[in-house]
Amino acid sequence: MSEHVIDIRQLSIKFGDHLALDKIKVQIESGDFVAIVGPNGAGKSTLFKVLLGLLQPTEGQVRIFDEPAYRAPAQWIGYVPQMKTLDRSFPAQAVELVLTGLNRRWPWRKEKSEYKKAIEALEQVSAEHLATRPVGRLSGGELQRVCLARSIVRQPKIVLLDEPATGIDAIGEADMYRLLEAYQKQSSATILMITHDWHAATHHADNVLLLNRKKISYGPPSVSLAEDNLRLAFGHIGHKHELKFLMK
Repeated sequence: MSEHVIDIRQLSIKFGDHLALDKIKVQIESGDFVAIVGPNGAGKSTLFKVLLGLLQPTEGQVRIFDEPAYRAPAQWIGYVPQMKTLDRSFPAQAVELVLTGLNRRWPWRKEKSEYKKAIEALEQVSAEHLATRPVGRLSGGELQRVCLARSIVRQPKIVLLDEPATGIDAIGEADMYRLLEAYQKQSSATILMITHDWHAATHHADNVLLLNRKKISYGPPSVSLAEDNLRLAFGHIGHKHELKFLMK
């Protein structure tokens, strides 16, 4: 058995002649909060697709609890997509959106046991009062809470979040991180978060995976987000005082 929750071994992904990820090697421990940082096109979303079993490696392998990622049971992983991918005009209630996290399909019939689990997940993120509210009437912060409830309704040991702070205000963002950290403490879950926010990565992550198709760095924020590493990942980012401003 591997001692790592996620073990990425020389992972490469090619789309035709395009190399999206090049020999990525990372081991992620149980209970870690990992921020994945890099420029657009760095391969961050591609890595998530591999972890979710939606994409198989061109070379190398990814193992989750010592199983190939594409064979990992769905209940092991919760996923919060970017909110811009959700159709908020769909006539559905918040609790119905949470229920899709149980069976990966729309709940045309609500079983009592499943409905109870969905309400409990909403309670975990302090959003039970939103259960019957139409999705289209949720604020950005409320929708993010509902999406977080959807991701944890199976009580997964791994949670993947793709740009979770996009579209929510500062108060909503602070609430989201508080709820995430509470779930992590309660469940010992491992959290991976794609973000462009270096400030969030610095203050919330145990480790940062800095990517630009290749692994630039993996380690504590103070190491991975050091100026030399950021220049390797992003190219020219300006003078030192500009870098300090970006990191605030």
